[in-house]
Amino acid sequence: MRLLFIHLALSTSVAWGQLSEAAAFSALTPERYWVTPNITYATASGFECKLDVYRPAGAVSPVPTVIFIHGGGWVVGSKESAVLHVMPYVEMGFAVVNVEYRLAKVALAPAAVEDVRRALRWVWMNARTYAFDTTKIVVTGGSAGGHLALMCGMLNASAGFDQTTGWDPVAVAPKVAAIVNWYGITDVADLIEGQNYQQYAAAWLGSLPSRKELAKSTSPLTHVRKDTPPIFTVHGDADQLVPYQHGVRLHEALKKAGVKNEFVTIPGGRHGGFTPEQTLMIRERIRKFLGEVGIEAK
Repeated sequence: MRLLFIHLALSTSVAWGQLSEAAAFSALTPERYWVTPNITYATASGFECKLDVYRPAGAVSPVPTVIFIHGGGWVVGSKESAVLHVMPYVEMGFAVVNVEYRLAKVALAPAAVEDVRRALRWVWMNARTYAFDTTKIVVTGGSAGGHLALMCGMLNASAGFDQTTGWDPVAVAPKVAAIVNWYGITDVADLIEGQNYQQYAAAWLGSLPSRKELAKSTSPLTHVRKDTPPIFTVHGDADQLVPYQHGVRLHEALKKAGVKNEFVTIPGGRHGGFTPEQTLMIRERIRKFLGEVGIEAK
């Protein structure tokens, strides 16, 4: 077990290229980080939505905070399956909030969008307790998690996905500083019929009578504005589950709106599963991008 833990630490050190092997191991020991699992941040549809918090032990000042959202086509997946994906941010000295949400078997669209917005609000309201820096919040995820990260960070109260019970979404308007999108869906309507049809998308929307309108309102492309947070996107041009053009179209829309963004294409890349060399390159580009927008640990 100790050898496995050391291997994990060394792997993340190589990925970010920021810490020595010894420092990476130290950064991941229990003495350096506290983990608070299974915090209920909301209850909806009889389901307790939970999250895990990873934070530097004894932090006396706020630290950059990553909200990580797992993928799985809105129909499968868990926060536990995403634990290794958060480790590079842990190594950077960030706090991480690993979020679960209602899957389609519990509640159809737009439940997952509503949940991640609740999670963002929870981070803001509990910032002092966990030393979250609300001026340096990053939302990230892959596939459906990328879609939800985009929706979480791009929406405002006027979009109508914020549940208002117990709070004022205008008076308390949580914002994010950046979004890191790994091959996320940007046009839900494109996946529920036609040549790009995907069963997982159809399952998320079910047989709702307003499914076409809902597909549009839950699509990140619908919510591009000039005040959209900076967005980093990576997408393989041979992705078999989320068309590469989803990333291309988002990049073009953001560029037209004057939003800072970076789009990284992985030649021949499918739906994740990139080579170690490609992953190293992506991680370094993300670190640089976040630094450019002022998000780095002190």
